[in-house]
Amino acid sequence: MNPLHMHKHKISTNSLDVAQIIRYTMNGLIATAIHFSILYFNLKVLYFYSAGLANMVAALFGITASFFGNRYFVFVEHTESITRQATKFGSLYAVIAVLHGVILYIWSDNFGLDYKLGFLLATGLQVILSYFSNKKLVFNK
Repeated sequence: MNPLHMHKHKISTNSLDVAQIIRYTMNGLIATAIHFSILYFNLKVLYFYSAGLANMVAALFGITASFFGNRYFVFVEHTESITRQATKFGSLYAVIAVLHGVILYIWSDNFGLDYKLGFLLATGLQVILSYFSNKKLVFNK
C-alpha cells in the first residue's frame, strides 16, 4: 500500500466521549470501593472461608451501585425503561461477576496468591468489558 494514498482515520466523537469516560471512571471507582469494602468485610469480619465466594457476594453491592451511577450519571442519554435496562445490566454483570469470582478463586484459592492483587486483575478486565458493553448494549440511545 502506497503511504501517500493512506488516509488517517479519525475517531468519531460518538465512539470516544472523554467526559463520559471520566464520569465512567468516577462511577467505577466508587462502585469498586463499595465492592472491595464488602469483600474485606466478608473476609475479615464475617470470616468467609473462600475469597471467591466473599467476592461474589460483594460484587452484588458493587453492581447495584454501578447500575445507578451508570444510569443517572454516566450514560444519561438513554430511552429504555429502568426495568429493561436493569434486566440487561443485571445479565451483563452476572456474567462479569462470575468471571470476576472465578478469576479470584483461581488466583487466591487455587494458587494461594494475595486476593488484593487478584481483585485488581479481575477488576481491570471488568472495566474494559463493562464500559463497552454498557455503552453498546445497556444504555444505548
